[in-house]
Amino acid sequence: MQRSLQKAMLIGMYLSKFDKVGLMRLGFENFSEAFNVIGLAINTKPLSIRNYRDEFDPIFPNERKGWHKRPMFRTRKEMLGKYQNLDLEEFTGIIKQVIYKNPDIDLIEDRIEEQEKQSTFAKRLLTGQAAEQYFRDNYKSVSVFATGTIEDTTKYGCGFDFKLNFGENFFAVEVKGLEKDKGGIGLTNKEYQTATYLRENYFIFLVKNFIETPNHRIFRNPAFADELEFTKQEKIIKQISWNTVIV
Repeated sequence: MQRSLQKAMLIGMYLSKFDKVGLMRLGFENFSEAFNVIGLAINTKPLSIRNYRDEFDPIFPNERKGWHKRPMFRTRKEMLGKYQNLDLEEFTGIIKQVIYKNPDIDLIEDRIEEQEKQSTFAKRLLTGQAAEQYFRDNYKSVSVFATGTIEDTTKYGCGFDFKLNFGENFFAVEVKGLEKDKGGIGLTNKEYQTATYLRENYFIFLVKNFIETPNHRIFRNPAFADELEFTKQEKIIKQISWNTVIV
């Protein structure tokens, strides 16, 4: 079985076992949003996660009957034997390890933000991963992008997520994700300054409506686009440091 499908099966079991409590722990409002975001984040079909959840539903106490009229496949039984008795904390930790793009780093940030009561970290991180995968899957359907060679720049901190190369020229693409069809998005100062410098060669690729059916909208030269009006916000950040003396 493909690794992405193994992940989908485990996530389906988690959502079946913990139901709405599991959704809340990952920051989602409903199953449709969870299927869409997690499916894209792990590069599998959202329907696969739903089907796996439904397969496990007859085993766990929830409001759904699931696929109770057919025998369970061997692979599902093996997964049940391994994970069925995990509690919410243990299982949630495994799910995050499975779906985070860079688990060693992301899990550290997750735990720190949980300590600071920032419970939406998992959802924000997964929505970002999902939006990036949506772009990888769909950028060639955009005529202005279609002939470009894609380069992932998400780890470079250069003010955009993807570089599309066209010989000696390139486009910079910053990918954003929105839970619903409408809402606010923000650019970091680095992203905004890069957009100002690159102008017509800078794009925002907005993936929206994860809560129902994801779709996208594109903004070229966003810093100067008529349909966008960015407002500068300055925040005073309280920074805590820990010092010591070496003797």
